Amino acid sequence: MRYTLRDRNILQWVMQHPGRGAPYTVRSLAEAIGLTHHSLVGHLLSGRTRDCDLETAHAIAGAVGVAVLVLFAPPASPETNVVDTDRNLSAEGERP
Repeated sequence: MRYTLRDRNILQWVMQHPGRGAPYTVRSLAEAIGLTHHSLVGHLLSGRTRDCDLETAHAIAGAVGVAVLVLFAPPASPETNVVDTDRNLSAEGERP
């Protein structure tokens, strides 16, 4: 299940003003939530990536001290996360 970041400016603000502790950098937030690399946090802030998995969304929200729904929107329905096999057909009609 993928959660979509509502507004990258809000994420940036809560990183600078977390509910508890010192402000986060991209690297320190990634480390705090257990990511092996900081690129996901950087991509969320830059707009290059708009979503992340459920566990990461909850971890980010918890680290900065806000409810997950302040930062992220859940999918509209469970079906929006199901891979559409018809769209994944190659031009020849064969599965990739």
